[in-house]
Amino acid sequence: MRTYIGYLSCFLLLLCGCSSRPTSVSSPDGHIALTFALDEAGNMSYAVTVNGADFILPSPMGFEGRDGVNLAEGFRVENTEFASKDEAWTQPWGENKNLRNHYNEMAVHLKNAAETRLVARFRVFDDGLGFRYEYEVPDADSLFIMNELTGFRIANDGTSWSIPASFETYELLYRTQPISRIDNANTPMTFKTEDGVYASIHEAALTDFPEMTLKHTEGCSFVAELAPWPDGVKARFEGGKFTTPWRTIQIAPQAVGLINSALILNLNEPCALEGDLSWIRPMKYVGIWWGMHLGVETWAMDDRHGATTANAKRHIDFAAANNIEAVMFEGWNEGWESWGGMQTFDYTKPYADFDMDEVVRYANEKGVQIIGHHETGGNILNYERQLDASYKWYADYGVHSVKTGYAGGLPNGHNHHGQYNVRHYRRVVQTAAKYQTTIDAHEPIKDTGIRRTYPNMMTREGARGMEWNGWSEGNPPEHHVLLPFTRLLGGPMDYTPGTFDILYDRTRNSPRRKKWNDLDQGNSRVNTTLAKQIANWVVLYSPLQMASDLIENYEGHPAFQFFRDFDADCDWSEALQGEPGEFIAVVRRAKDKYFLGATTNAEARNLTIPLSFLEEGKTYQAVIYADGEDADWETNPTSYEIVKREVTSADTLDVKMAKGGGQAVTFLPL
Repeated sequence: MRTYIGYLSCFLLLLCGCSSRPTSVSSPDGHIALTFALDEAGNMSYAVTVNGADFILPSPMGFEGRDGVNLAEGFRVENTEFASKDEAWTQPWGENKNLRNHYNEMAVHLKNAAETRLVARFRVFDDGLGFRYEYEVPDADSLFIMNELTGFRIANDGTSWSIPASFETYELLYRTQPISRIDNANTPMTFKTEDGVYASIHEAALTDFPEMTLKHTEGCSFVAELAPWPDGVKARFEGGKFTTPWRTIQIAPQAVGLINSALILNLNEPCALEGDLSWIRPMKYVGIWWGMHLGVETWAMDDRHGATTANAKRHIDFAAANNIEAVMFEGWNEGWESWGGMQTFDYTKPYADFDMDEVVRYANEKGVQIIGHHETGGNILNYERQLDASYKWYADYGVHSVKTGYAGGLPNGHNHHGQYNVRHYRRVVQTAAKYQTTIDAHEPIKDTGIRRTYPNMMTREGARGMEWNGWSEGNPPEHHVLLPFTRLLGGPMDYTPGTFDILYDRTRNSPRRKKWNDLDQGNSRVNTTLAKQIANWVVLYSPLQMASDLIENYEGHPAFQFFRDFDADCDWSEALQGEPGEFIAVVRRAKDKYFLGATTNAEARNLTIPLSFLEEGKTYQAVIYADGEDADWETNPTSYEIVKREVTSADTLDVKMAKGGGQAVTFLPL
């Protein structure tokens, strides 16, 4: 790692009194400027300009404490430090393994009459900004945070894309609406102002704090809203110090610039894991999972039980024969019969029809990894009692990847996204690291880039994924072209793409199928074309990428060759073209191969994509998985064609996509 740190000035300002001149810091290229100010009462505010125009109008800062603790008023500036940093760093996996962290920093040191000390730390990048609060309250045995005052007064109206704020779930449909019409929103909240600036408000390094949502106040203004503890306290700390997550605003002149930004990662701490990290590796996988959502298999042990020894071996055979590294099993352990009650799962006791010893032996013989599964049903007290023992049990079997789940209410009135559960998620990641185990978290706390610090936190759900297509009206065509500009700005998503039996022709009338979800009206399906399902393996990034369908639907299918060739361990990625909710085109390089995915909403669309990303001087065979001439997501979703042609970096690719369709391309060097 090469680091260039230049301190522009230290203790530049030594100011007294309750008010001060505005203090500013700009991005390295100068086009983003942030200004900090105090009013006469010592209240803090910040403002942002982009290319000299107002972007964030003066917006409040601070927190409300309890028991007379003053965290917001009467501040005066003691001194201000400026610094600049430009470093290159490498991560063991990711959309891009080599990243640049380049920013200018302003750290404003403040104190009020109550002797509360605060460092308001601002970092401004060429692709946005982040700021956080570093508080110290002398002689405090504990601190209780009741509200956050941080505001976001967006200067101009425009179009926004967000899900409603909820402290229990992110599995909600996205809304496209004017910024001024948002009542509340979870983050990332993405928007485009009327003067053409794209941006997204989120947070980074959420480690010991409740999540932040956005509450509308007036016009295009919002205030941070924090997930509470059952007693109404938002955050609590032992002692008199705490540091908040970064409040972030990614900024770009084009929508794809938000996707290509590394700002969220750069605002997290460097890797905390020591030694050889080769045990952390991206993989493709299949699993015993989709059959349960379709209602033809069950999680609990009965005559339709999915996770049996025989079925596990069948999936291992399929993985070994199709260049797929891993298999995941849900419903393997005792406790699923308690679903809907106390939900007391046992994480070291397989069901009688799942022979763990034999499954592990067989997987080792075939050279296939096992991805374990820990469903908690929200009973995290039960999970934490078994936490260390359960990860050691898996590790002793050679299982070093685990999918977790929290589909159920938490005990004692806690919500999924409060400080209590944020601490729990971090405890799980740290325990897993102790046993060299990676995590795929479902019903998670939202991604805020902690994978830089704990790269064993590989992927998570945190939005409406494929499963919703199994038992509801499904995810609409625009959903998949909204996710890259919203949810995935936080980090990878285990969407689990790749269902080929789009209309469920093989299971809809199966005598094994039984309704298990109240949202199932009998008309569920996947709302895309087959080619779009393939393209989503590229577009919807996850280092653990699943082929979600029942494996019998892939047997003998020519289009499944894309997944056989696909490599989840990419080195470099770039979003090439796109607009939120309309279309997206992404390319990824893995070793010497390139993979391109392009998808559209319910409108048919043609794109022209220069292939300048290919290595100069080389010829590639482009294997194109395209919508058929008569393809349509509603009327003919499974029509596709496979075309091969030789291309170089000087060529262009004409991408024709049907309604709700897409196109995927594998570039193989000749």
